[in-house]
Amino acid sequence: MNRRRFLKAGALGSLGVAGQAIASNGNLTLGLQTPTEIEGPFYPLIAQQDTDFDLTKVKGRKAKALGQHIVIHGVVIDTEDNPIEGATVDLWQANAAGRYSHPHDPNPAPVDDNFQGWAIVPSGRNGEFRFSTVFPGIYPVGGGWSRPPHIHFKVTKKGYIELTTQMYFPEQPLNKIDRLLQRKSKEEQKLMIAEKSSDKPNTFYYRIIVEKA
Repeated sequence: MNRRRFLKAGALGSLGVAGQAIASNGNLTLGLQTPTEIEGPFYPLIAQQDTDFDLTKVKGRKAKALGQHIVIHGVVIDTEDNPIEGATVDLWQANAAGRYSHPHDPNPAPVDDNFQGWAIVPSGRNGEFRFSTVFPGIYPVGGGWSRPPHIHFKVTKKGYIELTTQMYFPEQPLNKIDRLLQRKSKEEQKLMIAEKSSDKPNTFYYRIIVEKA
């Protein structure tokens, strides 16, 4: 279990729909790596039988996860804008109530037995990956600090430097006061905040940029 300036116009041809949509937001700077972030204390510990890319349901259960169902459509590229095929995109997050599927999460919010909680998604030929999940809930950390909605990512591939980061959502008030996100420069923050689709409901685009080893 061991397990984000525009793209140059010429590079767009090598990316699929997701890559083009993400590149079009104008918030990203050529040549930069997605900023690293702490793994956090709730990295998955227990293996699960359901290992697909739809976190809104659990194998063997008819009911679906509570909360707003969303789609994350992303792409993994290197700092020279080349798509990376075959990267392992490991992801985990809190449920809609802000509770992780982790035995050591002290949050009294309810566990959602119909929420998968984490997944491992490979990037495809154009570096793209996609998964369905729920909009993660806000949760208290202590000292009057609550974390904004976010999803954890760990991206690995031989020949590249392992990257652990967190993806944030646009237009979230807590982003402006989050103690982790606000440690980053404005430019770095833009690299960590997903873009909401203008034509696909409940869909977010996210680009992850990794460095060659």
